[in-house]
Parts: sequence; C-alpha cells; structure tokens
Amino acid sequence: METRIALIGIIVADRNESGKLNEILHAYGQYIVGRMGVPYKDKHVNVISIIVDAPQDVISALSGKLGMLPDVSTKTIYPPLPQ
Repeated sequence: METRIALIGIIVADRNESGKLNEILHAYGQYIVGRMGVPYKDKHVNVISIIVDAPQDVISALSGKLGMLPDVSTKTIYPPLPQ
C-alpha cells in the first residue's frame, strides 16, 4: 500500500489530556518517524509535531482521533504530490 509523509501539528491546552494523547500515538507508533514536543509554559500549552509515513487513511484516522480529544487542536499538512 502506498504511503504519504505528513506533519501533524498538535496543541494541547489541558495537560490532563496528555495520557490519552500518548495512548493514541503509541497505537500508531509504527507510522511515526519523529516527534518533537515543546512545553510553552508562559501560555500554558504544549506544542507537539509528529512526522508520519503512512497510508492516507491511517493519517486521517490518527489526526481525527487526536482532534476529538477535549482541549486538543490538530492540523495535518502534506507535501505536494508529484506532477
């Protein structure tokens, strides 16, 4: 199955959601290429970026599950498809 690379940006406004978020990321761990998290203490948020290499439907499912968590916002971006 063909895979795509994507970057999922995540902002967590409530640290209590971190456990659920990490459970979801663990379940999709085989697709995660890299992860960087930065706690922004002045604004009381955590900013996480996840690089994934997965089939399109897997990326959509992961992003959707993360976005359904309370106080968690996500945005997924993809590189342009070859012409």
